[in-house]
Amino acid sequence: MIIDIIGDIHGYADKLAGLLTQLGYVHNGEYYVPPANHRALFIGDLIDRGSQQLRTLEIVFAMLDADVADAVMGNHEYNALAYATLDPNNEAQYLRSHTELHTRQHEAFLAEAPFNSASHHYWLERLYEIPLWLETDYACFVHACWDVDSMAILKPLLTADNCLTKNALVMTSQQPSVHFDALERVLKGVETPLPEGLVMVDKEGTERSRVRVRWWLDELNKKTLHEVARAPQSGLAQIPKDALAENIDFALKTDKPVFVGHYWLTGEPQLLSPQVVCIDYSAAVDSGYLTCYQLDTEQPLPLDNANFVQYRHE
Repeated sequence: MIIDIIGDIHGYADKLAGLLTQLGYVHNGEYYVPPANHRALFIGDLIDRGSQQLRTLEIVFAMLDADVADAVMGNHEYNALAYATLDPNNEAQYLRSHTELHTRQHEAFLAEAPFNSASHHYWLERLYEIPLWLETDYACFVHACWDVDSMAILKPLLTADNCLTKNALVMTSQQPSVHFDALERVLKGVETPLPEGLVMVDKEGTERSRVRVRWWLDELNKKTLHEVARAPQSGLAQIPKDALAENIDFALKTDKPVFVGHYWLTGEPQLLSPQVVCIDYSAAVDSGYLTCYQLDTEQPLPLDNANFVQYRHE
């Protein structure tokens, strides 16, 4: 079987429909039917940013309901749940605070599913159906990082299918805690502190004292931050070139290929490593292309750049 692994959609339903059509899926009036011997898998971040939020969800969940696709949760789906859930320990607050930044991040979704409306409640309940990760005999699928140690911490809080419960949402939203840190690893990736006194400003204007690292590289703790950081050049310019990456507690503990989204890549799609593939090529901006990797379950390895497919919407 061929698994068509589709990157972060972020509410760009036209790009999703275009990619599915390009891959040979045909809409039967209810859902997109895959070509023979194909199945779709969505790598998370279905919502936020784009102007076709509900249409995107309708396409994806129609395929999930028809059992012709699978999905894993992205940090934007998790954030939407936390943003809408009161903290049982302080019912004057939500699990994800309603700051200007957080509200702006969700404004596209809330514009179509107004806060506390019937539509909002319906789609939030459906988001709970999406597992945090999937592992099969042939591959591993997660939004940001395949970290089995973090997954072991989360597993007792989840359903048998690795889906969030209401209690799991609360537990993973409380910080500082091991559950919060584990959830951050799985849905946002591995981070390391910047040298003391340094901060970086991200694409949304937020100052950060930690930087995301390219966890798929070997020997992380023997490289400089410039070598391992997953950050724009404007941010890296603030870090001394000889600053070392230290105390990064991560190791990839699987021999299977690993598929992720999340990382806002650009350019010609290519493997992150012989074992790791990112399928997020910035479809959430007009110039970005919704991207797919076609995985043959009979021969998952070696991975091959030729297996990428992009929908060139222009």
